Amino acid sequence: MMKFGVGQPVGRKEDDRFLRGTGRYVDDIVFPDQAHAVFVRSQIAHGKIVSVDASAAAGAPGVLATYTGADVAGRLAPLINEAPVQQSDGSPVAPAEACQLATGKVLFVGQPLAMIVAETRALAEDAADLVEVEIEDLPPLTDPRAAQRPDAPLLHDAAPGNRAYVWEMGDAARAEAAFAAAAKTVAVEVQNQRVIVNAMEPRATNVKLEEGRFLVWSGTQGVHALQRKLCRQLGVEKERIRVQTPDVGGGFGMKLQTHPEDALLCLAAQDLDRPVKWTATRSESFLADAQARDLWTWAEGAFDAEGRLIAIRGRSLSNLGAYYSSFGAGIHSLFSAGLLGGMYDVPAMHIAVEAVFTNTTPTDAYRGAGRPEIINVTEHVIEAGAKAFGADPAEFRRKNLIRPEQLPYTAQGGMTFDSLDPSRNIDDVLAMSDGWAERRAAAEARGMLSGRALVYYYERTGGGPVERAKIRIGADGIVEAAVGTQSTGQGHATAWSQLIHQQLGVPYDAIRLMDGDSDALQAGGGTGGSRSLIMASRVFLKAGDEILDKAKDGASKLLEAAAADIEFDAAEGAFRIAGTDRSVTLMEVAADMGGVDGTGAVDDRESTFPNGAHVAEVEIDPETGALTLTRYDIVDDFGVVINPLLVAGQVHGGVVQGLGQILHEAGRWDPETGQPLAASFMDYQMPRAADFPSFSLKYNEIPSVTNPLGVKGCGEAGTVAALPAAALAVRDALEGVGADTPQPPFTPVKLWEAIRAAKG
Repeated sequence: MMKFGVGQPVGRKEDDRFLRGTGRYVDDIVFPDQAHAVFVRSQIAHGKIVSVDASAAAGAPGVLATYTGADVAGRLAPLINEAPVQQSDGSPVAPAEACQLATGKVLFVGQPLAMIVAETRALAEDAADLVEVEIEDLPPLTDPRAAQRPDAPLLHDAAPGNRAYVWEMGDAARAEAAFAAAAKTVAVEVQNQRVIVNAMEPRATNVKLEEGRFLVWSGTQGVHALQRKLCRQLGVEKERIRVQTPDVGGGFGMKLQTHPEDALLCLAAQDLDRPVKWTATRSESFLADAQARDLWTWAEGAFDAEGRLIAIRGRSLSNLGAYYSSFGAGIHSLFSAGLLGGMYDVPAMHIAVEAVFTNTTPTDAYRGAGRPEIINVTEHVIEAGAKAFGADPAEFRRKNLIRPEQLPYTAQGGMTFDSLDPSRNIDDVLAMSDGWAERRAAAEARGMLSGRALVYYYERTGGGPVERAKIRIGADGIVEAAVGTQSTGQGHATAWSQLIHQQLGVPYDAIRLMDGDSDALQAGGGTGGSRSLIMASRVFLKAGDEILDKAKDGASKLLEAAAADIEFDAAEGAFRIAGTDRSVTLMEVAADMGGVDGTGAVDDRESTFPNGAHVAEVEIDPETGALTLTRYDIVDDFGVVINPLLVAGQVHGGVVQGLGQILHEAGRWDPETGQPLAASFMDYQMPRAADFPSFSLKYNEIPSVTNPLGVKGCGEAGTVAALPAAALAVRDALEGVGADTPQPPFTPVKLWEAIRAAKG
């Protein structure tokens, strides 16, 4: 087995420079004549703009330009819905558009009103304080349920009743018939509350013009996506825009979306003919970055007399915020609603989703892009079913899950599963978490409430639609690799080097992953939806095959043998005349040829379905409501694992993000004023390492058949599973004293109040 090949726990090659502080982020990029931008943002949630006067700011020291909504009107195309969602009746979604700088009305606190460009950031901030804003308050809406009321204030003329769309999937009549024939039915209400993304590195963009071309450096999850978005807003051809992305400190979906600042910076750089940079403050990130979740769901499950799930149905209310973010309309509809029912063998499913606008920050994709929410709902239904039948939760799930002999299996939501073994995963996680009865007894002896939950999740990952890659082996022995995916901390430079080393046998340390650059490749799908490994592996294999085809002719020349008699040994990285010991390395061939390169392209939507079983255990102090996660056991099927260390890091991070939502995090607003009540780390609780135990993790490698390496995406899986695992463990603990379970996050005061109420 190759030391740095597929399956090896190779340490991240990126970490040395990150730990030494030599990473290169957008804020590190400073050009001669660098100008700086800051934004004036609305402090009102809903109001009519009377005036935005930047004249005093324009005369302030060091100010180069000021922009208000009136200044940019007609110069930029508006921000629009980019998700291909249609309503249930076939009509388009409500056409609610947003200007980059507000005109007419403001609809959320943090909405940009003006941009100030100055010689330094400090001077721009001083000038921003001089902008005079007058806004007439209007009644705010922060609760999506209130937005549905007949007397609710209207946010968009184009969206009567504040409704963006009504969308549905499945067979309502078939589900209704199953419920009518059911032996037992259960109903649940599940809230996936609003969360704020909080990437370690705030958003940042730096733009300059060169020979009439926009050169954009931005911390994105995909250079081609930003290039496409800017082309539409600026009304220019893609040849006019080059986007480059250096290191990125976290994205989680938020850095794949359209935000208003980027196009405005392009305008300023064009007007001033000098580079303009903006880096968000943490306060701006809390207010203006696309946020996530915010879904209410009411779901039901129908079971036959043996406890088999015969139908599942639900209705959801999705809070899109003030406007459409890029794919916000699709997160709780196209991208996830079809997962209702999970990996269970359910013959009938129906779900209806209504999306509404409110005076809150727009929402969009966030680690899992709707799948954590809908699997959370599914697992609540299954848990309620197990309790209705008095069944062991693990065995109840095993009875209802799809079996390997049923493959290929097409679920009601349209996903076709090609590889799975849920029973094996359940067996393994039960073995890992053995001893629960003793641990529960010990907790109760200490006066603690204890709870446990086993859940089964699956994720849809990959799915295209476009990816490109290029590999070049230079005459100097350096192997350069470029791909349309973008690392935001996942360790791509390590994993992609392992793939290339495995196929071509070139030295692992000679491989360099190039920065994101829209000029390097004609297209690229970016990183999102746990697609990177599935898509990058396929295009890199194609590029490697092309290199080997070209290099074989070069080897034939050096070995003075017919190409048909030459074979390649990846383990040695060498071409050899078959049946002899005469060989030449690929690196030597490349040097003789003056370098050799290959390209790879994939244009399809082949998905993979990582899945597994997670067990969470919690303890609650009934006197204080303090909650402790005491144990977390994981068995995941990610197909073939390229690097178990990287996968473990992704699982751990994903689990913690899911647990953070259930245990700590919540974006909240004052319903009377629309003011955010969680706009800094002082009032928004982020998860910390001390909040969690060590995780026990095992992989069952059941290869996917939809890609050459048999891999399945892993980046979001932990989040998908952690939401229901933690929520149901807390529910189990509270049911022990007859307490009702509050809505998450499960803060100590909520738990204490629930326990006190149960005690009367």
